[in-house]
Amino acid sequence: MSTTVVDAVRRIALQPEIAQAVETSRGAVDELLWRRDVRSAAAEYTSASRIRGAQESAAMDGADIAVADDSPMGRVLAAAQAVTGDVPSQVETWSRAPLQVLAHLHAIAAHGAEPDESLGRPRSEGVVIDDPLNLGTAPSAREAAGRLALLSELVTSAREESALVVAGVVHGEILAIRPFAWGSGLIARASVRLVLADRGVDPSLFSIPEAGMMQMGRTKCVRAVRAYADGDMTSYFTWFLQSVELGARAA
Repeated sequence: MSTTVVDAVRRIALQPEIAQAVETSRGAVDELLWRRDVRSAAAEYTSASRIRGAQESAAMDGADIAVADDSPMGRVLAAAQAVTGDVPSQVETWSRAPLQVLAHLHAIAAHGAEPDESLGRPRSEGVVIDDPLNLGTAPSAREAAGRLALLSELVTSAREESALVVAGVVHGEILAIRPFAWGSGLIARASVRLVLADRGVDPSLFSIPEAGMMQMGRTKCVRAVRAYADGDMTSYFTWFLQSVELGARAA
């Protein structure tokens, strides 16, 4: 793996503010996992997390509705439900083939929104057909492909680095580069669940990081992702880690 990428992730994790926020967020997740009521009703909490996580992820993309239907917002909710619901089946594959998992989730998310031949494929040059957070112009398809390759190396090789920092980088990268023409936001949020489960932070998927993000608000999310794109890791991770903490407390 690129030493530069490993060193960059390590430097992020060592920043005092970020390190403290990691400890606080991890503590909130650990507290959730050890709650007696959660442990005695694990299946119910996992199911509730999946349902609410999908609703909150759709709401982050502007689809703040309760029932999936044939409307544009209903289709966003349906996509969020399908993607979030498929996360548990992809955890084992994630650690060795993250790009395969991202392609799989895109094929699920973008079904009906993109042509069949585009499903599971990164976008072509200049094509982003949805930008629900109004993040603005995305990097070129060539740059996005290169950064996806580095992200894959990070997931498969940097096994000793902070799980929460890796989760934050994966989420931030996917939203910053928007590798798919449709559904990158839904996939970015699902990727947080994948990392937390894969790295043993939340193996049963009890927490609801999407709820924490929504509680923080879409405007703060946009600011955080733009900070990430500008290299301001402290601002981005302050937002991301607080979202994880709030998501653990929302379960």
